[in-house]
Amino acid sequence: MAKRGKVIRFPKAPAEPRDDRGFVEVRRCRDQSEALVVKSLFESEGIPCLLRTFLAHSVHPFTVGNQGEVVVLVPATDAPQARILLARIAPGPSFP
Repeated sequence: MAKRGKVIRFPKAPAEPRDDRGFVEVRRCRDQSEALVVKSLFESEGIPCLLRTFLAHSVHPFTVGNQGEVVVLVPATDAPQARILLARIAPGPSFP
């Protein structure tokens, strides 16, 4: 029987995103411009914020669908306040 080549397994994705600094996800934005607006809102309220993406926007400035998704992370202690801010600006029915 002929000797077979070495099989290299694909790396498995982690079950949950890990962040060693205690940051949690509060929003997923479809593109970088929306994420920058959310980041500015949080920073204007004194909430530190990180943006995480798997796409280099400087290399790929145009994306299709959720390809350019950006995750907005805030410290776990500030997450409730961040969610309240997002709920306050969420589109909803307007009352006269």
